[in-house]
Amino acid sequence: MTGRILDFLSAGSEDSDRFYGVTIGTVTNNKDEEGLGRVKVKFPRISDTDESYWARVLTPMAGKERGIYFLPEVDDEVLVAFDQGDVNFPYILGGLWNGKDKPPETNGDGKNNKRLIKSRSGHQIILDDTKDAEKIIIQDSTGKNEIAIDSKNNAITIKVEQDMTIEAKGKINIKTSGGDIALECNNLKIQAKQNCEIQANGNCNIEANSAIGIKCLSGVKINDGALEVT
Repeated sequence: MTGRILDFLSAGSEDSDRFYGVTIGTVTNNKDEEGLGRVKVKFPRISDTDESYWARVLTPMAGKERGIYFLPEVDDEVLVAFDQGDVNFPYILGGLWNGKDKPPETNGDGKNNKRLIKSRSGHQIILDDTKDAEKIIIQDSTGKNEIAIDSKNNAITIKVEQDMTIEAKGKINIKTSGGDIALECNNLKIQAKQNCEIQANGNCNIEANSAIGIKCLSGVKINDGALEVT
């Protein structure tokens, strides 16, 4: 395979043993047997079946068990270069869109307002720089679950189609400096394993269209000089 690659890439070159340019490849294997984040590619102009050696993948940041991990998918088109022109040591410089595999955005209005990361299943992170409507959106593949940061209104919206769980081993504090907190649902259940305390500097109103039940194993104590029961 090496000889075939060299023969094709170095055709017309003074140095027939090296290729110092870049060429297009198609990913054939991304399951690196040594777990080093490498891929294999084929060169469509040479062969539809023969693979290259394992090729290291360029990434903006890499280090010991850290970095930006975006491994190309099988059949992705990539740009390949070779270490010192040696085709035995290929490097993947990046991915390429083409007529078949088109980008997730088109920049149809020419304003180039959106930057995004989109995975194979459709999960995406969108950075929208639209003037006076700037926002950041994290959205899953269904489009029904998302976190949206609205820069214009300094607001955050969380949408989920079904259940949402917040879990912490320590404290959970919800605090607003001047605003209100509203809970609206079909049924509300508050359960405390130890104490439950509700305080209000102003009025505290409890209303029910049907019955209100209060149950305590050791009795109920009401201490208020202006208690009125009707």
